[in-house]
Amino acid sequence: MNGPRRQRIRARSRVLRQAIDALDYLASGTLLTRTKVCGRATCRCAVDPAARHGPYYEWTRRSEGRLVHYVVSADQAQLIALAINNHRAVQRLLAAWERETAAEILQEEVAAIGRSRASRRRKSRETRPSKSGK
Repeated sequence: MNGPRRQRIRARSRVLRQAIDALDYLASGTLLTRTKVCGRATCRCAVDPAARHGPYYEWTRRSEGRLVHYVVSADQAQLIALAINNHRAVQRLLAAWERETAAEILQEEVAAIGRSRASRRRKSRETRPSKSGK
C-alpha cells in the first residue's frame, strides 16, 4: 500500500512513538495512601479516626513474578504516582500503535487481495466466449 493512506498511518504511528519517548518515569503497580492506628489506648488515634497516624505511602508491584511491597516517602510517592500514570499512558499508546500497525498491514493485504481478484476477473473475461458470437 502506497500513497496518502499509508502516509497518514505512518504519521499517526510517529506521533505515538514521540509521545512514548517524551515520558520520563515509568512504573507499574499500585500506590496506596494509608493512615494507621498505633494500638495504644491513650493515643488520640484510638478514638478519633481523623487523628490516625500517617499518611504512609505503600507501593506494591510485581517483580520477577513475585509481589513486592515498599513503604516510601511522600517525595518518592509523588514520583511513583507519576510513573504509574505514565505506565498506564504507555499501555494506551501501545494499544493505539498496535491498532495502527494492524490497520496498515491489513490494508496492504486487502489491497493485494483486491488486485488479485481484479486480475482474475480480467483473465476470466478474456477467456470467456462472447455472448454475441453464439
